[in-house]
Amino acid sequence: MIQINLLPHREERRKQRRLEFYVMAGLALISAAVIVFIVGLIISNSIDDQMQRNDFIKTENAKLDEQIKEIADLKSEIDSLKARQQAVEDLQGDRNLPVHLLDELVKQVPEGIYLLSSKQLGSKVTLTGYAQSNDRISEMLRNLGNNSPWLDTPELVEIKSATMGTDKRRVSQFTMTVNLRRPVGDKAKDAAAAAKPPSAAPAPAAPAVTK
Repeated sequence: MIQINLLPHREERRKQRRLEFYVMAGLALISAAVIVFIVGLIISNSIDDQMQRNDFIKTENAKLDEQIKEIADLKSEIDSLKARQQAVEDLQGDRNLPVHLLDELVKQVPEGIYLLSSKQLGSKVTLTGYAQSNDRISEMLRNLGNNSPWLDTPELVEIKSATMGTDKRRVSQFTMTVNLRRPVGDKAKDAAAAAKPPSAAPAPAAPAVTK
């Protein structure tokens, strides 16, 4: 028996396709929402992990800054102790400088020179005196500049004619300066050793008593 469809089949087919489109669009939206949600979770977790790493790095940096500050304080204390030690060593060495100064003056001042005074200010020593001639003064300058391990850089400040003694002899009155060196190296050790007080000699042992 032949069946004839009198309904508008084209309209029904169009409704069916529209329904299928809406279903596919809904599924696509749901899939897209799920994907966006999953991606958001991944990104959020990554941000949280990165923030935790950043907090850890900040904490470690704060610890390092504190350690660096402690090291800087220790270095400052060490430098201060070294400066004090150097000051003590300089003082110990300077205690014997006047002795070396007088010893060198005895060695380096030539005949024909009469020293009136010597004045020390820091490492600079000012010498005043009389000389029989200007040649004697030149010889003294050469000796102080070339022959002394404790004195250097002699400079003639003033020279003038003067009279000396009851016979009014004509002499040259001079003023010169010279630098007094601090001991370094082996000389510093020798000066420090010389500055130390001598140690007390050990008491003699009691004689053995025999019966």
